[in-house]
Amino acid sequence: MAQRKVVLKLLTMTDEKTKQRAIEAAADIYGVDSITTDLKDQKITVIGEMDSVAVVKKLKKVGKVDIISVGPAKEEKKKEEKKEEKKEEKKEEKKEEKPVEKKEEEKK
Repeated sequence: MAQRKVVLKLLTMTDEKTKQRAIEAAADIYGVDSITTDLKDQKITVIGEMDSVAVVKKLKKVGKVDIISVGPAKEEKKKEEKKEEKKEEKKEEKKEEKPVEKKEEEKK
């Protein structure tokens, strides 16, 4: 199983006590690597190699849960791919510019 990032909105998370209960509930699940919470937006983000359904099921005991997103944990690969694409485009542009310059020199 790959790393997953589960973002949930816990509607009853309004104070530090419920925030702590939510963190403890999520920490009990096997495979959880990190937990971050945002009390202002009532969001909890759980990252790890765990079952997303188990996370929601466990947090339902704390309060009402809305699923915001479930996806891969790391988006760095996409950024790296974009950087590589840009590098390739620059190389292609340089290759295209060189033959044009040579042709102009031949005409002289």
